[in-house]
Amino acid sequence: MPRIDEEVESLLALDEPTLYKVLLHNDDYTSMDFVIEILMNVFHKSLAQAEQIMIEVHKAGKGTCGIFTYEIAETKVHQVKELAKSSGFPLLATMEEV
Repeated sequence: MPRIDEEVESLLALDEPTLYKVLLHNDDYTSMDFVIEILMNVFHKSLAQAEQIMIEVHKAGKGTCGIFTYEIAETKVHQVKELAKSSGFPLLATMEEV
């Protein structure tokens, strides 16, 4: 029996994942030191970057902590919520599609 070889072309279309920015929102109760701690520990910002973002949150009402894929952004928001709750602060973190 003759052997038949076929070549099959397959095109894979890989799209870039949708990105989300994680925002911290200002409130009247969370300390600036705690916000800086969150930015350094959860978002791995330097002290100077954390201070700059904290000032943005304080003056503008919210500030961007980073841009991530959906799952990572969701995890960061959850981490902030848990750390704030365990420390007695109402700090709010949200995510928005970029």
